[in-house]
Amino acid sequence: MRSIGNEADYDAALAAVDRLMGSAPGTAEGHALETLVALIERYEAEHWKVGPPASISE
Repeated sequence: MRSIGNEADYDAALAAVDRLMGSAPGTAEGHALETLVALIERYEAEHWKVGPPASISE
């Protein structure tokens, strides 16, 4: 596995997660799933920053 560097990599990682969903922990597939999820979370944190919620005025 390698880091996610662009949207195409990101889309491929999401597709791989779909295929690996339900993999048993402790298996090679389970480890791959955990690794992909961590890479996806890192990519999202770097590229899709979420700011604080806007306040609602009454």
